Amino acid sequence: MMTDVLVAHSTDVEKASFYKKTYLHVALAILAFVGVETVLLQTVPAETIYMMIGQRYSWLLVLGVFWLASYLASKWSMAQSRSTQYLGLGFYVLLQAVIFLPMMYIAMDYTDGGEVIFQAATLTIAMFAGISAVAFTSKRDFSFLRNIITIGGFLALGLIVAGMIFGFNLGLWFSVGMVILASATILYQTSKLKDSYATNQYVGASLQLFASIMLLFWYILRILMSRRS
Repeated sequence: MMTDVLVAHSTDVEKASFYKKTYLHVALAILAFVGVETVLLQTVPAETIYMMIGQRYSWLLVLGVFWLASYLASKWSMAQSRSTQYLGLGFYVLLQAVIFLPMMYIAMDYTDGGEVIFQAATLTIAMFAGISAVAFTSKRDFSFLRNIITIGGFLALGLIVAGMIFGFNLGLWFSVGMVILASATILYQTSKLKDSYATNQYVGASLQLFASIMLLFWYILRILMSRRS
């Protein structure tokens, strides 16, 4: 049986299997992120964490390495070899845990313990579930979101870099805008699962969804933290 046929051209059984495996891997990636983040918070010294964000250029370097490594992880996750696919997904989970480390540490240190993190996680999961339901049940074509997401992503990246270089705070409304952008990305990616992936590429599909979920979680957490500061 062919295993590299597009999901859109596969049987109903194969489609169901692909979706089940994709969302199972998303869930496993989230659980792995929680585990790795917990270990990092307990083992990495506070001085090292603050050094990551202590100077604007050091954090810019961290982000640059993150984006390059993310591209590599995404490429690995779409490889023919199953072991390489899992290497890409696992590597990306580790990258996310590292990039989240400073904000998680601050959230644990300056807010009501893990309450704000739990609230952000709950909101993120609820929004992801709702957006996914819309994508699966709606018969609308969401391909128009692609250009919006691309342009919005480049604008956001430019503002983030400019904020680091010139030292200005992007503020609450930027975080709100990024929540909207992340939500649009989840909607677009979910609606295009059947057209963009083969039935054997569920690891790569799960990485893309996981990345969008983490982007959504990042800015929801920032919004909640700003309300308590």
